[in-house]
Amino acid sequence: MVSPGILLVDKPAGLTSHDVVARTRRAFGTRKVGHAGTLDPMATGLLVVGIEGATRLLTYIVGADKTYVATIRLGQTTGTDDADGEIIVQAPSDAWADVTEERIADGIRSLTGRISQVPSSVSAIKVDGRRAYDRVRAGEEVVLAAREVTVSRFDVLARRDGEGVIDLDVIVDCSSGTYIRSLARDLGSGLGVGGHLTALRRTRVGDFDVADAVGIDALEGAPTLTPAQAAARVLQPLDVSAEDARDLRHGKRLPGQASRLDGALAAAIDHDGVLVGVVEKRGADLKSAMNMPEVAR
Repeated sequence: MVSPGILLVDKPAGLTSHDVVARTRRAFGTRKVGHAGTLDPMATGLLVVGIEGATRLLTYIVGADKTYVATIRLGQTTGTDDADGEIIVQAPSDAWADVTEERIADGIRSLTGRISQVPSSVSAIKVDGRRAYDRVRAGEEVVLAAREVTVSRFDVLARRDGEGVIDLDVIVDCSSGTYIRSLARDLGSGLGVGGHLTALRRTRVGDFDVADAVGIDALEGAPTLTPAQAAARVLQPLDVSAEDARDLRHGKRLPGQASRLDGALAAAIDHDGVLVGVVEKRGADLKSAMNMPEVAR
């Protein structure tokens, strides 16, 4: 029997997130596998994968903030805002006259903090039930609505000047739903020379780090976090008695225990270190928001 758990995978370039899920299914011998937060085929880095009952935790992980390292190429615009698309505009030489260090820094500052961002048209966002990128590949014109996101850090790590381009290695801390391709596009657009991503790597999702992830060829027998260990990284851990654990599993409330929660949700963990589920406040009481399937011990 396959134990539920959270697996951290370092996705290589060239594979889709679905490819990683398919390989995990084969490695662990189960169909019940999902992931928290899609990475494009071009992107590498951390993919948080849920196995068996731990897939129920993914909804609480997907909204965590994230860290990316990326390379932005200024001077070229592509149809996909990344290197997978064709170059559709090359900045002329006279466009570079005003592209100073100060203006680049100003452009980055304008894209830091709480910002309104239009996602790339080739994103995985669904439009009337179909992924935006599928509609674009079918020849449809897709314009997505702007959304509010938070970019808490947008720092340049290195700069390389090339023939008609400038490459910026950057690190970005951001809220879930932020598109780094859109940051590259908007930075280049604001400077009047265009821009796109040539490299993207996700290094962190909440408290999960790519340094703890396994490679795609090491899935067989790879270590996983237990549901309790994973839940405690994204939610307040809350110890519950055997009696309370039984009541939660049977849909009963825990009277007068809402004051034990610092926020809206917590991970209820029994005295054996097993995740009972996620609990939420309901007036002065606690009630189950999600129960984990019971596993035979």
